Amino acid sequence: MTTATEPLTQAPATTRILLLLGPPGCGKGTQAERLAKHFGIPSISTGEMIRAEIRAGSELGRIAAGVTITGGLLSDDLVNKIVRSRLGQEDCKGGFMLDGYPRTVEQAKYLAGLLEELGYPQPTVVHIDVPAEHLIARTCNRRYCPQCSAIYNIQSHPPAEPGKCDKCHIDLQQRADDCEDTVKNRLSAYVRSTAPLIDHYSTSTYYKVEGLGAPDDVFAKIQDHLS
Repeated sequence: MTTATEPLTQAPATTRILLLLGPPGCGKGTQAERLAKHFGIPSISTGEMIRAEIRAGSELGRIAAGVTITGGLLSDDLVNKIVRSRLGQEDCKGGFMLDGYPRTVEQAKYLAGLLEELGYPQPTVVHIDVPAEHLIARTCNRRYCPQCSAIYNIQSHPPAEPGKCDKCHIDLQQRADDCEDTVKNRLSAYVRSTAPLIDHYSTSTYYKVEGLGAPDDVFAKIQDHLS
């Protein structure tokens, strides 16, 4: 992995950059994975990178753990450093999908400058919109496999055997930040800092998609826009 101070190589001008916007629990991760596979580009989740730092027990991970457990957001500076390092890697030259970044207008401005520096085009933005009451129920019912990271929902997408991963057959877990109070805090933080991105990107290549319904239906709506 490159560091934040290492020079970044220029990417082809034809690179496709996709950016997903939406509140926590709207299904960005699921749709990012599908779109990345469809276009043959990596799906880059800042959430997954941050959780990896937490598991590794790094300095950044210790800071992140203290913030995310209460539903807060990491500082722009720390997240920007993670993203800059990741976008400098070889697999991003053909394009990439950003999931969970940028979260603020300041991060978006930083990203615009970084993409210009790398020779990438500015992103095509897909906004997945889901009402808050649905997000709370969806997130509090979410479970994950600690081995393969598969995500389930005990109401809308349950495993074949209750409480067990379909692939690994081990006990599913609930993230500490997937409780109702924390979800409400995360949604409040989203409204304060992330929702303004909708206005920021409204004059660019921007599509709003209704995020209720089955993942296949949401994916079909996104494809209709991108086609």
